[in-house]
Amino acid sequence: MRALFSRLTATLVTACLLFTAQALTTPQRAAAADPGYLMTHFIGEGSTGQQMYFSYSADGLNWTDLNGGGMTLRSTVGTRGVRDPALVRSPDGSKYWIIATDLCIDCGQTWSSSINDGSRSLVVWESSDLVTWSAPWLLNVAGAIPDGRNAWAPEAIWDPASNDYVLYWATNKPLNGVTKHRIYYARTSDFRTITTPQIYIERPGTQEIIDTQIVEVPSGVGNYRYVRASGDGQITLEGSNSILGTWTNLGNLSGIGLTGSQVEGPMWMKFRDRNEWTLYLDQYAAGKGYMPVTTTNPSASGTYKLPTSGTYSLGGTKKRHGSILNLTAAEDARIQARWANTPAKRLQSFNFQDRYVRHADFDVRIDQNVTNDDAKFRPRPGLAGSGTVSFESVNFPGYYLRHSGYDFQLAYNDGTTQFAADATFRQVAGLADSSWSSFQSYNHPDRYIRHYAYQLKLEPITNATGRGDATFRLTS
Repeated sequence: MRALFSRLTATLVTACLLFTAQALTTPQRAAAADPGYLMTHFIGEGSTGQQMYFSYSADGLNWTDLNGGGMTLRSTVGTRGVRDPALVRSPDGSKYWIIATDLCIDCGQTWSSSINDGSRSLVVWESSDLVTWSAPWLLNVAGAIPDGRNAWAPEAIWDPASNDYVLYWATNKPLNGVTKHRIYYARTSDFRTITTPQIYIERPGTQEIIDTQIVEVPSGVGNYRYVRASGDGQITLEGSNSILGTWTNLGNLSGIGLTGSQVEGPMWMKFRDRNEWTLYLDQYAAGKGYMPVTTTNPSASGTYKLPTSGTYSLGGTKKRHGSILNLTAAEDARIQARWANTPAKRLQSFNFQDRYVRHADFDVRIDQNVTNDDAKFRPRPGLAGSGTVSFESVNFPGYYLRHSGYDFQLAYNDGTTQFAADATFRQVAGLADSSWSSFQSYNHPDRYIRHYAYQLKLEPITNATGRGDATFRLTS
């Protein structure tokens, strides 16, 4: 993000002064017996590229797209786009948060408008298991900064000294005659309320700083408990023994040919089985997404090494500015099961074969010749009951076909048993043609999914018309 901003700033100044087990290779399959790594990231521009995506790695260097490369969370608040996510785990592992920039370039915003009058809020999701997430909410972090004009690239780290999180991000604002991005911080315990924001990092003169991420280093490695990497014209390394204490400049990565004109979005990862770290960097200038550089001492700039060709792979989607979580065995199993690469399907009507089930403004109906993602669903193992099926939206992940008052809607899974029952069906032989399928309600077994006046309903089937209306084919 920082480099894109820098390019735009230069122009303005000149002008104005799937993942599943079968998808794994044999070495990955063997390594997957140990917990792996989860990366959350965005993949590009536009309304679908600027959403949440998950990727998995067994070894920290070779990545596989989860959910078939499809988005895993979609923002329905603020600008309805998100970038630069940070994935935060509570110290006891009972809660997780994703915090992200509320930004959607080329879907209602330009870089200029987002820099000078962008969202002052971050987008936040919460989960207790990494797989069922709350609806997103907006956390206004820059509204209390006088003339703060946006809030970008958030990160958070647990501070044991105060038993809460230090939440930090970049905000553009004029101060002492200079308008630029500085890093601000506030404390929070729940990502719903924060203390008054304070300046955390400011570079001299007109130098911007936008992207920064902190890693905690075990004792015995280097001279500092914490190391941070920042995009500020270079990829600058700094060390400290306190998150909010004094930070010492440790150099940068220009010695291996990497500067802020080439890479941005630093993202740390420690290998689970050895004292070695990877600092992933987004190759924005070449349009290539992330690459890893490795080190055995994050505080020593001279120890960083460029990767050898063929030693890493990033999967099918471009990985951009995000964060990596080292998984426990239980987290690993849940992640792989929830975000398995289930192929997207369409539900074709038997008696109106040019029509398919689709959602429109979260209502559900059958429409003619719909080929976009509104008519695509992933048939998941039923949310309630074995041997059943639930239908998850492709373009609104976490939203399922659900009956309410015997009418259908596309609704967000709130994790309740009622929702699970309402969104679960038994796939049986088609009532009008046994080579097709019908879908019997899990909690109202005398009723089936059918269309009536092109609207999707849950009704008893008593005649030939009803049998035709309640018969569908799952098709690619």
